Amino acid sequence: MTDAGLRRGRASLGLSFCVQGVAFALLVTRIPALQDRYGISDGLLPAFLAAVPILAGVGSVLTEKLVARVGPGAVLRWAQPLVLLALLGVGGGRELWHIAVALGVFGLAVGALDASMNMLGVSLQRAYGRSIMLGFHAAYSLGGIAGASLAWVGARWDLSLFVAYLPVVAVLLPAALVGSRWYTEGRSPGTAEAGGGAGVPKAAKGAVPFTLLLPLCLVMCFTYIGDSTVSNWSAKYLQDVLGGSEQMSTLPYNVYMVTTLLGRAVGDLGVRRFGAVAVVRSGSLLAAGGFAVVAGAPGAWVGMLGFTLLGLGLCVIVPQTFAAAGRMFPGNSDAAVARLNIFNYVGFLVGSPLVGVLGDAWSYRGAMLVPMVLVLVTLVYARAFAPEPARYGGGHERPHTADVG
Repeated sequence: MTDAGLRRGRASLGLSFCVQGVAFALLVTRIPALQDRYGISDGLLPAFLAAVPILAGVGSVLTEKLVARVGPGAVLRWAQPLVLLALLGVGGGRELWHIAVALGVFGLAVGALDASMNMLGVSLQRAYGRSIMLGFHAAYSLGGIAGASLAWVGARWDLSLFVAYLPVVAVLLPAALVGSRWYTEGRSPGTAEAGGGAGVPKAAKGAVPFTLLLPLCLVMCFTYIGDSTVSNWSAKYLQDVLGGSEQMSTLPYNVYMVTTLLGRAVGDLGVRRFGAVAVVRSGSLLAAGGFAVVAGAPGAWVGMLGFTLLGLGLCVIVPQTFAAAGRMFPGNSDAAVARLNIFNYVGFLVGSPLVGVLGDAWSYRGAMLVPMVLVLVTLVYARAFAPEPARYGGGHERPHTADVG
């Protein structure tokens, strides 16, 4: 693989992450409008919302099998258009079964999309020989901000969901298809031509014991519990617990997304300078401090500070968890990433009801301490993020394109 090919592959994958950020934000930020359009009751809504991450987990499992035959680039090439078309279906249906089918397709395709994108990211990082995973996830955050902004415009102009979604899909779908021409797994000369662990000698291939992957799975799960706490409870917490205004209650998630983007934009530099272990430890401590500030905040503005710290802390952990799985199992990184990706959805499913139950039974301030403790558990497993050069063979890591731009 030439340096130019790697650069094109990196740019096309960054576009894919950005497009997915737009699509997901357009869906989750218009949930009240979807509920009104289809007449979904408050009691039925949680079932619809839970179905998406559950099916995404199924999609991630299926992707592990698919990539062994066709490679992650081929899976991503069809999964991304399917996600965009499913989003259009969500906005254009009329009956309850329409949205059920559309969300089902969306969930399965998102699982395949998330898994294959991160497989390619891990492979490209190996080929580059330095940290670039945070940059991909920064592109996702940028897309999320753009998608949320587009959703606000649609709501502000009182556009129907289909009318709001159609021009976005019309632009992003061909862009994603064109960009998919340059997907690459970052293979090195003399490596295996198929199967997991692109860019790794055939002798390095092997199984993925769950016991070895478990620490990273727990870190992924706990991080997404923290992330879903912010996504689902920040507005209510700021308004009902900290006494903020209704207008102010819309700010925490936006601030969280912006700080997530900023943290990921500079995170790769931190990994190159200080190492993944130090960055993950710092992120965990910063996120835990953010939860502590939120739990003890005397007012809304201090609470906003806490959510800002949360964004800066949590944002670095997930990309580094995928990267660590790739380093831990270089001979079968695709399978490791697919299995690890499932715990993304486990954390998302657990986070929101966990805080709700604890808030009702105890207090919402106390409930914020639970994700704080879970995030701190990452410190126990921080060594799992350390590079293990010996696994690459020859006792030292010698990627062939370490100086690619």
